[in-house]
Order: sequence, then C-alpha cells, then structure tokens
Amino acid sequence: MNNKLTSYLESQMQALKLKGLIAHYQEIAEKASQNNLSYFEYLSLLLEEELKRKNDGTIKTKINKARFPFIKTLEEFDFSFQPSLREKEIIALSSLDFIEKKENLIFLGPPGVGKTHLSVALGIKACMAKYRVVFTTAQKLLEELMLSLKDGSLTDKLLNYSRLNLMVIDEVGYMPISKEQANLLFRLISMRYEKGSIIVTSNYNFNEWGEVFSDQVVAAAIIDRLVHHARIFYINGTSYRLKGKLKPAAAN
Repeated sequence: MNNKLTSYLESQMQALKLKGLIAHYQEIAEKASQNNLSYFEYLSLLLEEELKRKNDGTIKTKINKARFPFIKTLEEFDFSFQPSLREKEIIALSSLDFIEKKENLIFLGPPGVGKTHLSVALGIKACMAKYRVVFTTAQKLLEELMLSLKDGSLTDKLLNYSRLNLMVIDEVGYMPISKEQANLLFRLISMRYEKGSIIVTSNYNFNEWGEVFSDQVVAAAIIDRLVHHARIFYINGTSYRLKGKLKPAAAN
C-alpha cells in the first residue's frame, strides 16, 4: 500500500473517529491477505477491533466515574488467609446476579480483613458489565448529603444515587454518625430499596449499629431495608496489614 493511499485512509478513519482501526488496520489487512479472507471477513475483523476499543474505553470511563480508591480483583484476594469465607460463594458473586435481582451485599468484620478489597473487586466486575457504579465511604457520602441538604440540592443528589445499578458504601461506622446524618442515610437507602443494589462494609455487627447511628429506631429501619434482600458475609480473620508482621508468642 503506497504512502498516499495510507495517508488518505488514515485521515478518513480519523474523521470518523475510528481510532481502533488506525492502530491495527494494516496488521489486519496482512492477516486477511495471508489467509485469503473475503472482503466481508476482513470487514468483520476491522469492526471487531473497533468495537473492542470502544468497549474498553467505555469500561475505563465507568471505572473512573466509580471513584474506586484502588484497583483490586477477586483473583488477587487471598482466600487462604480468610478461611471464614467460602471461596466458591464469593467467586459466584462475579456473575453479578445480585445486581439483576437488586440484592444487597453486606461484609462485616474487623479492620483489614478484605472487606473493601471484595467490594472494589465486585464493583469493577460491575463496571466491566457496563453497570452504573459508584464507590464512596460512609463518611464522604454523609458529608455530601449534608452539604446538599444545606444548599437545597438534596432531592437531586438522592435521585442521582437512586439511579445507580450498584452503590458501594464503605466503612459504615468508622466515624461517628449524628441523628441527622442517619436520617439522610435512611432516606437514600429507602429510595434505593428494591430498585438498585448496595454493597456495605462495616467493622460493626448489626447489634452495634444503634450506637453507631446514635438512634436505635433509625438504625433498625436502615438494617431492615438493607437485609431484606441481602447476602451477608461475616469475616472473622486476621488483618492483611499485619500479615507477616506479628511474631508468635514466645513459649514459656
């Protein structure tokens, strides 16, 4: 292919924003020639490459919009270090059927046992399946809701959150929650009830949430809506952050 024709084709592809083709069309053309592919087969390969690029771009955009604190996968999770979790049960969640069923996932356990890792990994799986996802800590979420309440945009904020397929709320109870904040969280969870999935992580068991939320009644109402359609996982293990750092007690 001469340089003039190459330049013309690439300018046409740029005009059509076919960036995936610009990078690979010559390679695909050689493959088509070597394998005696028909024009239709060659065209199919070109379109497949462009679709792949656009899909990859869409997924990358969704992951960026989700605001994950880091990127972790289920494959990276060390189940041998947390024997209280059933690996097959957790891996099965990657089918994302819980999102289709609008179920919630709740991970409870002490700090450092992998609750956030699992939440991020499942959130990324959801992004790859092109679901609308947002990750936030409970503290950041409550700060946003309080600001929205003050500036009059609370209804819009709640509506935006209610439209997500999956919302991850990390570290519930990590910081004290006032009664006003607890009521705002209740409104959000009520709006999402049976409409979208929530993943919640917390260091506290449900019987401690009344103290966490400074109101037993609101805590009970939040728990009621969260657990009605939920899969609950209790992780009783050692912190990953202390892995290999704690020395065994000396024998007497």
